Amino acid sequence: MDENNISSEIISVRELLQNKENIAIPNYQRPYKWTTKNVNQLIDDILIHKEKSEYRLGTLVLHNHDGVFDIVDGQQRTITLTLIAHAIIQKQGKTKEEEKALKNFDLKRLNLSFANDISKANIQNNFKQIERRIADFDEKLIWFFLEKCTLVKVVLSDISEAFQFFDSQNARGKDLEPHDLLKAFHLREMNNFSTEEERKKTVEKWESMDTAKLSKLFSQYLFRIRNWSKGHSARYFSKDDVDIFKGVSPDIKENYPFEAMLRIAHFYVEEYNISFHRNIDKNIINFPFQIDETIINGKRFFEMIEHYQIMIDSIKSKEMSEKYHILNLIKTYDGSFRTGDKYIRNLFYCGLIYYIDKFVERELEYDEQKKEYYYKFNDRNLSKAIEKIFVWAYSLRLKLQAVGLDSVDNYALNQGHSQIQLFKIIKEAIKPNEILNLQLETLKENKSSKTEKIVEQFKNLNYYE
Repeated sequence: MDENNISSEIISVRELLQNKENIAIPNYQRPYKWTTKNVNQLIDDILIHKEKSEYRLGTLVLHNHDGVFDIVDGQQRTITLTLIAHAIIQKQGKTKEEEKALKNFDLKRLNLSFANDISKANIQNNFKQIERRIADFDEKLIWFFLEKCTLVKVVLSDISEAFQFFDSQNARGKDLEPHDLLKAFHLREMNNFSTEEERKKTVEKWESMDTAKLSKLFSQYLFRIRNWSKGHSARYFSKDDVDIFKGVSPDIKENYPFEAMLRIAHFYVEEYNISFHRNIDKNIINFPFQIDETIINGKRFFEMIEHYQIMIDSIKSKEMSEKYHILNLIKTYDGSFRTGDKYIRNLFYCGLIYYIDKFVERELEYDEQKKEYYYKFNDRNLSKAIEKIFVWAYSLRLKLQAVGLDSVDNYALNQGHSQIQLFKIIKEAIKPNEILNLQLETLKENKSSKTEKIVEQFKNLNYYE
């Protein structure tokens, strides 16, 4: 890419929308497809970051040809920002201070026209929602939106280079994974509460994690457990689902009652660990994460992901399989390699992880040989919990000839062949015995193949006649 053909600068929303250049939407661009959900998320992000010195909204890539600046990347956001500005200008009952904030704001870019019916419908729906959302915008927030919300504007004169740049900014032409979007979001949330060195170390640790394992951690475990515990379907984790891993920021001014315990825990852990007493006793404490709790954005998110990756690796370790027969059985019986059986195994692990997360004491230890951390679980009832969750999960395997992801999802939600809604029960339980003493169905028929060893284990546990 020729650097002489590229220019970049950071611009405010006001600078973007005051049309110093003739910005246009080229014919090759897709329709305006943002929905009210996208609009609400953008406005929510602005509100969350309103106390910061600057909030970066992303990148705008333009192609300059004969004085016309075509939008290559950033169309959806630019149109939405234009709609927000338009709504602010038309806002009824503006104060003198608000009028001052909008002084000399010549919004020429509102002359953009749209022929596509999809674009027209989304613009109309979104504008109505924006009008409702900005009704409470005061002059301070209007000023923040116009002056402190910024974008990186990149202008290229060669169209092929413009698309090349666009691709490079989007994971080299590949769509970003949901966890990549979460990484970017939570790094931004660290800006006011961490040093550059801390953010650098966080990125390095994140990048050192196996990408496939990271993707699996989100899609097959954390996403499903969080959703199933709430009674929601959890078949596929996509970019539309990332909000489930966004929560509250430690620096948010609105101190809602439900956040109090989170704030107490967060700041207590911070203060405890930086106390000079830790130089003497070395008693560093970890944040008390729970899978189904509200997430604290930023540093705590990254700590949480590391915590659960270690926990899952520990549960699925060779050492645990040797200690608990069932953990070895589910990986070795004749049909264990089949796709449907893998779905069942994932269902079992999700249930077990959720139980351990809530009720089983553990100690974080370091394996000098493997050069990695692991959890040592201390619970005399863990064997009984494994048996109970095994019977619940693998009952579905024995009831069906073929198992699909839909079957497992429905089963977790107490639909179809399910006996109980295990994840809801764990969520609401305050004693482990509420899980350990669950009454489960005794089976009399096996409709699956290659599961003789599973049936044998059911018989040993008195759950098969």
